[in-house]
Amino acid sequence: MSTETKGKESLNFIEQIIEEDIASGKHNGTVLTRFPPEPNGYLHIGHAKAIVVNFGIAQRYGGKTNLRFDDTNPVTEDTEYVESIKRDIRWLGFDWEDREFFASDYFDQLYEFGADLIKKGLAYVDDSSAEQIAEMKGTPVAPGKESPYRSRTVEENLSLFEGMKNGEFEEGSRVLRAKGDMSSPNMHMRDPIMYRIKYAHHHRTGDKWCIYPMYDFAHGQSDSIEGITHSLCSLEFRHHRPLYDWFIEKLDIFPSRQIEFARMNVSYMITSKRKLLKLVKENYVSGWDDPRMPTIAGMRRRGFPPAAIRTFCERAGVAKRDNLIEIELLEFCVREELNRTCSRVMGVLDPLKVIITNYPEGQEEWLEAINNPEDESMGSRQIPFSGELYIEKEDFMENPPKKFFRLAPGANVRLKNAYIITCDEVIKDENGEITALHCRYYPDSKSGEDTSTVPAKGTLHWVSVPHAGTAEVRRYDRLFADPEPDGHEDRDFLEFFNPGSLEVLPKAYLEPGLKDARAGEQFQFMRKGYFCVDTDSTPGNPVFNQTISLKDSWAKAQKK
Repeated sequence: MSTETKGKESLNFIEQIIEEDIASGKHNGTVLTRFPPEPNGYLHIGHAKAIVVNFGIAQRYGGKTNLRFDDTNPVTEDTEYVESIKRDIRWLGFDWEDREFFASDYFDQLYEFGADLIKKGLAYVDDSSAEQIAEMKGTPVAPGKESPYRSRTVEENLSLFEGMKNGEFEEGSRVLRAKGDMSSPNMHMRDPIMYRIKYAHHHRTGDKWCIYPMYDFAHGQSDSIEGITHSLCSLEFRHHRPLYDWFIEKLDIFPSRQIEFARMNVSYMITSKRKLLKLVKENYVSGWDDPRMPTIAGMRRRGFPPAAIRTFCERAGVAKRDNLIEIELLEFCVREELNRTCSRVMGVLDPLKVIITNYPEGQEEWLEAINNPEDESMGSRQIPFSGELYIEKEDFMENPPKKFFRLAPGANVRLKNAYIITCDEVIKDENGEITALHCRYYPDSKSGEDTSTVPAKGTLHWVSVPHAGTAEVRRYDRLFADPEPDGHEDRDFLEFFNPGSLEVLPKAYLEPGLKDARAGEQFQFMRKGYFCVDTDSTPGNPVFNQTISLKDSWAKAQKK
């Protein structure tokens, strides 16, 4: 049955198609989609959109989604990629249950399909070289020429095709082609290649096969074998659809339907796996899961919540035309989710020591701090206070301008969850660098119990020196300095690589409760941003990745 949760006016074009199919009784109202990644790299933000669309739409209409690996090119595929893909899909919150398939599961059936087309006079073995085939195809404005091998008999083609399968010919010496239309305006219909010879070890079938189907032949037939009702794919495959339909029609098999939607293009990101692999291999990044990468693994390591990525994909919408989505929308979704779920803690990234001269020597006290004012159920914690504190260097100015509401000589500020202090003296070294501040606190200004009349416009975060834990903190900027690094035909995308995209702070000071934080845990460092514990952390030595800053330029722009 169709969904009751959305009005007709809010349905996207894919949902409209599905609702029409259900209403007409097509496929008995069944909805079965599939997500068909190639296991030749890690999934990226574009794949996240495809996952959300395929799994989300099927769920909305009471259907199911298959996970099928398009493993038809053994040269580039690896089980590492298979496992990473499954991990990413589960992390995003989707489950294919027991419906895990591989195109290689169908190699025998696909071979029979190829032989069937030969028997119908619709396919032939071509001895032409790759260069000759490309030349014979013509151009978009000029028809192609038929291969001299197109007139081979059915018997000869069947024999040669079997010989290809049995390893009797050299790699690249023969291919199997469909008999399309060499004058078609659609280049994909001009006798497309169905099979090529490739002597390479396959990650699942080993050395059983030395011929492998091309994507255009394997994809639609795999859909049909599985009974996929709605084959949702990116817009780049719209010109492949006539061939998709042609194979299904000529083979007279289950009529899967291909529907294309715009791929996810996000500013300041690239989604070419070939180019992402180049970044990895040439050490521009530390790996596929580098927190600067647009991969799902990278976003997970950086601390992007899966719910935020799903929300981003949904808000970006399903369109028929390619467009560029602002990265600020993704950042807004991440910030929105973390604001709701993260505990507020204090960490000083660039420390300046504050000595409270009138605080009793050796004394300490524990103060209550609310974990998340957005959610009272997250409770509170106790944080230590003493006579020596760290604050951020940027929160002090010796000669401040007007409207500087932080610490300065003779100025008052409140320490978050603690007391109001005033600065009496600036301590400097022999080079004139500020090394410490001598301050006084007002004992009757304790947060929650303030009976003082001392004014304080600003509030600073801090940590107690004798109690502070230390951590390495990694701060990130965008990986590329141009919003469309892949959009310049005359320039290499690496020209836009941002060498300042990673800043490592080897020793930040944090609340003591964070020293045992576990990988994946997320926090808001007050006034600094959202941070996630990295997988490089070891017991007692945490490493924090900055997920995102507190600044929200996208939301502000929407209000203008």
